[in-house]
Amino acid sequence: MIADAKDPRVWLLIDNRAGNKSQVLGVAQALGLPYEVKDIAYNSMAVLHNTLLGASFKMLTPPTRSHLTKPWPDIVIGAGRRTAPAARHIKKLSGGKTKLVQIMYPGSRGEKDFSLIAVPSHDGLPKAPNRFEITGAPHGVTADALAAAKQVWAGKFDPLPKPHVALIIGGSTKSLTFTPDMAKQLGEQAASLASEAGGSLLITTSRRSTPQATQALMDAVGDVPAHVFKWGDEGDNPYMGYLALADYVIVTGDSVSMCTEACATSKPVYIFTPKGLISHKHARLHIDLYAKGYAEPLTQATSLDDWSHPPLNAALDIAAEIKQRLGLPA
Repeated sequence: MIADAKDPRVWLLIDNRAGNKSQVLGVAQALGLPYEVKDIAYNSMAVLHNTLLGASFKMLTPPTRSHLTKPWPDIVIGAGRRTAPAARHIKKLSGGKTKLVQIMYPGSRGEKDFSLIAVPSHDGLPKAPNRFEITGAPHGVTADALAAAKQVWAGKFDPLPKPHVALIIGGSTKSLTFTPDMAKQLGEQAASLASEAGGSLLITTSRRSTPQATQALMDAVGDVPAHVFKWGDEGDNPYMGYLALADYVIVTGDSVSMCTEACATSKPVYIFTPKGLISHKHARLHIDLYAKGYAEPLTQATSLDDWSHPPLNAALDIAAEIKQRLGLPA
């Protein structure tokens, strides 16, 4: 429980990983409380295991440490292994008063310091009193965010024939490569589905999309009408506009965040899962999304069918659980 449940101080630990940032902000926005963003930058010690770091600021740069000072917050929300030692140290410095919320498993060292750990069900972790299972990852693709994006991008894609098919492309991960051959296969499948429906593609790549893979995809798309935004292009990124205005969404399965953000819409979602790109953990997520009706495998799509599903956003579930566990007003 929090002493001042009506006006708690909330800190968000935001590091340089886009997925972590999206998840933390998504939960904070769903929680609906004022918050302070604490930007986290690491030094060379961040590569050390959390078992060695303990509850400390050892892995933080001096500028980062300088803005982690009193008055200590009531709640800290962080994501990913690297923020966990800092969160635990903040709790220690507060005399144990700060409550810690962690998105994704921080490791067994100091796990009991956390009031709530939101773990994806596809991680397959055993149950524990402070663990809360979610589907996918929390994010900020809410109904309000989609409505706002719809207004911003309204009419921008109207010259293209409908239906509009968003094609959301990730890329290589730490251990697996999104090859040009995979990109070619994806481009051919997406182009075929859009062409057969008489529609067009809304294509966006990410920082993990190599120039070689991007070129292979664009070559495969050929002359199918398309709006294209490549990572690094000038101008506003239309990602949210694509999600808001597309009639269908095709997404590569290499990113938990991208898959769950696609499923935040109620539109048909198809996941591209080529052999050699998808880890066992990601595969378990895809199976879960298929079973719950949020998505279908792209390989099984011979045409674009009309179907829908409830919007998926674990941030709302986590926020509700935080309020219940910490005695905050609903």
